[in-house]
Amino acid sequence: MPRAAKPAARRTRAGSAKSKSASASAKPRPAPRPAAARIAIETLDPAWRKVAPGIDALARRAVHAALAAALPPGPRAELALALGDDALLQRLNRDYRGRDKPTNVLSFPYVASPGTPAQGGRFLGDVAIARETLLAEAVAEGKPAAHHLSHLIVHGVLHLLGYDHELAAEARRMEALERKVLAGLGIPDPYRVRPAAARRR
Repeated sequence: MPRAAKPAARRTRAGSAKSKSASASAKPRPAPRPAAARIAIETLDPAWRKVAPGIDALARRAVHAALAAALPPGPRAELALALGDDALLQRLNRDYRGRDKPTNVLSFPYVASPGTPAQGGRFLGDVAIARETLLAEAVAEGKPAAHHLSHLIVHGVLHLLGYDHELAAEARRMEALERKVLAGLGIPDPYRVRPAAARRR
């Protein structure tokens, strides 16, 4: 499940403020939670409505779960999710990655142009998913289409946050987080059946 573009720079830890002296009995403050996310979902292929009931709500749950697990504290995050078809993903894959074939999911992390004024939120980027490929993979791997969709969304969002799987160590880290996020959604380990298929190129 490839990422079509890489961020200009890796995420950095937020600078820590100097703390005032406190008594030994003072309890540490809990880490701030990420702000609520704004998610724009565009269903470009009407046949998506037959894939899973309440598909918009399913998609939002998957996005929020991924962000809750991996997004650093800060302004409200924003991202766009396109539910498309094989033709769209093939075109994007060809134009941005030089691979003229459909794929299951593509992520496009947002990279601000120099001089772009700061916005009130953080636009993370775009994720696009191909319906036909998703359904074919779900059937081949014997898993519900709704589960596979949640997995692809989580995978795509993690790419927007800088996760990758080009190296073995990166893949282990990313897959471990995917398993954790999906388990929280009540979805079994997606890599237990056919891990190679889940990394389709």
